[in-house]
Amino acid sequence: MSERWARRMLGAYSLAGSAAYPLVGAYVTWRATRGKEDPKRRSERYGYASRHRPPGPLIWFHAASVGETLAVIPLVESIVAYGVNIVLTTGTVTSARLVEERLGNRVIHQYVPLDLRPAVRRFLDFWRPDLVIIAESEIWPMTILELGARRVPQILVNGRLSDRSFAAWQKRHHIAEALFENLAHVVAQSDVDGERFRALGARPVTVSGNLKVDTPPPPVDDKALAQLQRQIGKRKTWAAVSTHDGEEAVAAEVHTMLRGRHRGLLTIIVPRHPDRAQALAEEFRAQGLVVARRSLGERITPETDILLGDTIGEMGLYLRLTEIAFVGRSLTSEGGQNPLEPAMLEIAVLAGCNVQNFRESYQRLIESGGAKFVRDRDMLAGAVNFLLNNEVARQEMIAAGAQTVEEMRGALNRTLKAIDPFIQPLKVQARLGEGIEGGR
Repeated sequence: MSERWARRMLGAYSLAGSAAYPLVGAYVTWRATRGKEDPKRRSERYGYASRHRPPGPLIWFHAASVGETLAVIPLVESIVAYGVNIVLTTGTVTSARLVEERLGNRVIHQYVPLDLRPAVRRFLDFWRPDLVIIAESEIWPMTILELGARRVPQILVNGRLSDRSFAAWQKRHHIAEALFENLAHVVAQSDVDGERFRALGARPVTVSGNLKVDTPPPPVDDKALAQLQRQIGKRKTWAAVSTHDGEEAVAAEVHTMLRGRHRGLLTIIVPRHPDRAQALAEEFRAQGLVVARRSLGERITPETDILLGDTIGEMGLYLRLTEIAFVGRSLTSEGGQNPLEPAMLEIAVLAGCNVQNFRESYQRLIESGGAKFVRDRDMLAGAVNFLLNNEVARQEMIAAGAQTVEEMRGALNRTLKAIDPFIQPLKVQARLGEGIEGGR
């Protein structure tokens, strides 16, 4: 009875999506006006291809946003080397730009189709993937069911389920089983994630570790780095990165609390969403703070209190300007952001306690002494003050974080081993020059 109910609910979802399809144009247009869609490529969201399908076997990779895309790029590069064609879909303008910068013409980038039957079917009819590899936690019911009906193997890599997502799926356990039974393999980030996927009906499930550990550090423009370092000189610095609403205000308050103790202190604030920069700059200036906005090319002068990192794709630049970083979405928001990038760049990591989405990474860093949790503004100020004052303690924390990242590596090889049975036949086809001709 419950299984029948789950099928009915998924059927209703499909019908509702088809009914809503003619109405989504206004929504996509609205997103385009806010810079969240590429106006010239909106048709891809409806499943229309903007590129030719090459002959031969083809794998469809999907990574929702920048974080997921960075995680799968080494995996994509490993498979591209086999001569297999890859279509890589993402859902954001910034991730599309990242794919172009890092992978160029080695893959075909498309925006992911909306999870509505007409769009999904149009996408699949054209690209006809032989295998689908999805990153992290992208569970789109219509897409999964359509692929299942076509008997296309689907693999979830770097899979994770947050506390909130797992609780939600548990309440809809039979719907979860009806979806997850379509997955040919789940490669989970951690033992906890693996257990959760198994509890929801996924089979088989293996654990690889986090693919993000096997990515290289975020890149940097050496010329831009040298220029900012000259402007900063010998001033003490700390950073609050990937911050969410409320955390920038906390960082500014910490700066005000500490600048009397640390003459010339420079605070670097990098909001997760740079479109909030104008409002943040006005807020800081209203408090009497001198702000330099990176996006406007404003210089860091001896009077500058805050460098506002309101650009996209320059995290590697901002992190290399300091040895202390608070990682956001963890104090006034929930879920956390990736602490591995600062750790691998030899930075002492601070964060709030709400880091459910990166529980395994933080647990390892905390246990080794490479990271520290803070409960509130005052505790953050105390931690930053301590690290600025204590060179030995700071360097010990930095070394522990870097060592922990090194010990966590290996997820890429474990993931490749898990998915190899699905890749091998496609490698053979590619070598033999077999496969279907270009899409219709």
